[in-house]
Amino acid sequence: MDKALKFAFGSLVVSFVVLAIKYVAFAVTGSLALYSDFLESIINVGTSVAAIVAIRVSALPPDPGHPFGHHKAEYLSAVLIGVMIIIASLLILDEAWNGFLNPTPIEAPALGLAVSMGATALNAVWGLLIIRFGKRARSASLVADGRHMMADVMTSIGVLVGVVLVVVTGIAVLDAAIAGLVALHILWSGFSVLRESASALLDESVPAETLETIHSIIASHAPEAIEAHDLRTRHAGKATFIDFHLVVASQMTISRAHAVCDRLEAALEKAIEGALVTIHIEPENKAKHKGIVIH
Repeated sequence: MDKALKFAFGSLVVSFVVLAIKYVAFAVTGSLALYSDFLESIINVGTSVAAIVAIRVSALPPDPGHPFGHHKAEYLSAVLIGVMIIIASLLILDEAWNGFLNPTPIEAPALGLAVSMGATALNAVWGLLIIRFGKRARSASLVADGRHMMADVMTSIGVLVGVVLVVVTGIAVLDAAIAGLVALHILWSGFSVLRESASALLDESVPAETLETIHSIIASHAPEAIEAHDLRTRHAGKATFIDFHLVVASQMTISRAHAVCDRLEAALEKAIEGALVTIHIEPENKAKHKGIVIH
């Protein structure tokens, strides 16, 4: 099984465990804030399932209907996760508003806080772990899942603060107020996930440092060429698409030009994991005297 898929299944298990723990915390206390925390964690289960599906689909090889592969499935999953985060935040805001209008006392706060803290610690450790791995593996769905877990951690911290303040001050309405504030933070997190996923779906270029690496490799690994221009890049999951025009002398043979292209492709694929390179050879009269100068 692919390592990214193992992490995704691990997230699903952790999500179910955290969900069960948070339900116990809510059942013990009857706290609206802890109920909101439990409700938000239900979305964790959904996002973990979405991540598993996306990773499995994106790993499928190209086929006649999808000649460039299925890499963007991860971004579609990330969009779904973002939408689910936003829905969760709106549900929590609704519950917070109802609780603000009809505040209720909290029962057994010490036990509820202890149980909730255990769930929060588990969520934080796993969330940070899969974000780190997801970035290294360039898995958009794992990163989105991890960020949602960290948003859940922020929810839980806010809830814990709210419950403590309610107990210390005796002001029951603070329970709902804190839940509402944390819901706004979750809403912002959801919009952030949507924004990043949308950029990738719109064929956003690779980061500046990766682009600089591409320029350097092209400039130094094709001494027989004259220049390279019209460089275009985009990334989709683990794949990085690179295409450009390479200008060579008109008298260069096809076999020699092909050898130059092979050398460039090998260098780019070695430096950039998942690179898929397309090179269009042009004669010297097509030189634009701009772009990448070969040296």
